[in-house]
Amino acid sequence: MPFAVSRSTALVALSVLLVVLALAGHRLAQAGTASSPEVVAPLEPIAQTPARRALVVHVVGAVRRPGLYRLREGARVADAVARAGGATGVAELAALNLAAPLVDGVQVLVPSRSASPAGVGSAESDSAPGAAVGPAAAVGAKPSLSSATAEQLDELPGVGPVTAQKILDYRAEHGPFRSVDDLDAVPGIGPVRIEQLRDLVTP
Repeated sequence: MPFAVSRSTALVALSVLLVVLALAGHRLAQAGTASSPEVVAPLEPIAQTPARRALVVHVVGAVRRPGLYRLREGARVADAVARAGGATGVAELAALNLAAPLVDGVQVLVPSRSASPAGVGSAESDSAPGAAVGPAAAVGAKPSLSSATAEQLDELPGVGPVTAQKILDYRAEHGPFRSVDDLDAVPGIGPVRIEQLRDLVTP
């Protein structure tokens, strides 16, 4: 005898079946989400600011602490003079372009009022390393021991490259020459050489 199912009973059974399937599908979806690996967006590298290059300059002449100094890239002649303790009372700052930019390896020469500059030097951006920043020598004028370059001193009679460098080293350590007789303190220069140079140079 066939089992008779009313229409209402069939609808209820179908509804219960749909609810069970819906709950089962929801749990399966949650289980799949929990087992899937977490996707993390890749981190973008942080741009690093390039380090500013340091400049090494040689400050000599009429400053309180002559010597080698490290300054930041973009520094000016005024910064180099300040690092050397500032100018002395006999400095002739008008002979320098204090706003000129520095380059690595340059020599900043602060002349004294006893010097006889004929022009004003500057540290241009295209200056060659080792170039001096200071007053230019006048044509026919006597070179000053306090501001002359190694090349100018090398042209003097009896003064070669080695002695010229010794004069620059003495000047860098002790400041500008106050008298031609101060050459006696420079190694390798004696009284005879001083007398030869007395009428050819100025302090």
